Amino acid sequence: MSQTSTTAVTPPPANVVSRFVGIITSPKSTFQGVVAHPRWFGMLALTTLIVLACTVAPMFTEWGRQAALDQQVKGMESFGMTVTDDVYARLEQQMRFAPYTTGIGILIFSPLMALIVAGILFAVFNAAMGGEASFKQLFAVVVHAGVISALAQLFTAPLNFARGSMGSATNLGVLLPMLDETSFVARLMGMIDLFLVWYVLVLAMGLAVLYRRKTQPIAISLLVVYGVIALTVAAVMSSLGGSN
Repeated sequence: MSQTSTTAVTPPPANVVSRFVGIITSPKSTFQGVVAHPRWFGMLALTTLIVLACTVAPMFTEWGRQAALDQQVKGMESFGMTVTDDVYARLEQQMRFAPYTTGIGILIFSPLMALIVAGILFAVFNAAMGGEASFKQLFAVVVHAGVISALAQLFTAPLNFARGSMGSATNLGVLLPMLDETSFVARLMGMIDLFLVWYVLVLAMGLAVLYRRKTQPIAISLLVVYGVIALTVAAVMSSLGGSN
């Protein structure tokens, strides 16, 4: 009497481009491959370079440097800082080096932020909830979720060029221009970015695949954390920057 083998066959690892596209079009099946073959370096390099290119390239142009300066001044003023003429002049002079300092910062902080997020999630899911995934697997999931952040840069770069701005083009504040930008509601809407929400949902899918849990509770938990952070930052900005 013959027996049929029921052993699952692990698919071969996909290349980095296939995984990049897969995170956008079919994240669940792509994460299954990532968990089976937790390769992270190629994807981290690709997404970091995309973010770097989209952020730094405009700074080599006059409009890009001016847009970056305006965004920096706006950010300082939103936290209650007064930008005097002398401060503005110093910031304007520093813009000559902005492409290089910004590029170095992205190369350092992109991997660092992925490590921090992975470390926090590892503490929650492994240490607190008894998960058994390896840190390498979790780090690979976090890195691959970063595809959405890279896609956001590819999407917003041409929009920013068209409108002459370096700020986010996909937050709810942009979609509600009638709001007073100094109000708490406007600041809160500015903290809610559609691509960031997408990133959170994709990360939740990856964590669900990795820890064999349902996606919905993880997604709700991550969105609640995101909401609390957005509310806190908006409240601080309103308190320090004032509101009308």
